[in-house]
Amino acid sequence: MSSRVLVAAVLSGALAIAGSAQAQDDVLRVGMSGSYFPFTFVERDTLKGFEVEVMQAVGEELGLEVDFVTANFSGLFGMLESGRIDTIANQITITEEREVKYLFTEPYVYDGAQVVVRAGNEEIEGVEDLKGKRVAVNLGSNYEQLLRELPYADEIDIRTYDSNIEQDTALGRVDAFVMDRVSASQVIQERSLPLQLAGEPFSSIRNALPFRDTEADRALRDRVDEALATLRENGTLASISERWFGTDITRP
Repeated sequence: MSSRVLVAAVLSGALAIAGSAQAQDDVLRVGMSGSYFPFTFVERDTLKGFEVEVMQAVGEELGLEVDFVTANFSGLFGMLESGRIDTIANQITITEEREVKYLFTEPYVYDGAQVVVRAGNEEIEGVEDLKGKRVAVNLGSNYEQLLRELPYADEIDIRTYDSNIEQDTALGRVDAFVMDRVSASQVIQERSLPLQLAGEPFSSIRNALPFRDTEADRALRDRVDEALATLRENGTLASISERWFGTDITRP
């Protein structure tokens, strides 16, 4: 099944086109940043990644065409709330705050928050050593909130980035960054950056697909949930995960 991929910062004209698709029952409009390797990224003008393949598999299972719409992560939830997309596939963590506003599928990624430092850094061996340090997190991610919940959060210099947290840590511009353990391991392996994991994950993470809390969106959420369950049972999710991460992150 073909998937029309809309790769660009979303312009007003593109939003109008996407909005016109809302009434179509054969299209699933999926928002993502396209800049979060290896979950969603652009390579040679082609949208790739774990999330892309998962959503393509969901579309095939449901007989739906998948429209991928890319935008800055900070704007994705606004697009969801206004009905310009149906859901977001961008390693979206389930949080209490989000559960109040959105309907979620069952989790399809299980992971943990990980501290990463420059290779050879012996001062930071885990989250407890971040006091007095400059720590980067991706803008709009859940990791800033996790750090601010620590009892010594006011002693951490938390900095939010749109991108390049890995590079700035490798160059020593910040002392550490926090992302999920799976992505951090993949970044170190694929990009050959002088980085290393510091300690064990300090918070459990569950990723799922959010939908608006309306009758129509609840029905769509339920259909997508059923598709994910089928893909989990027949091994498709595990196969996609193994291809991208070398392990199955789709089960707890």
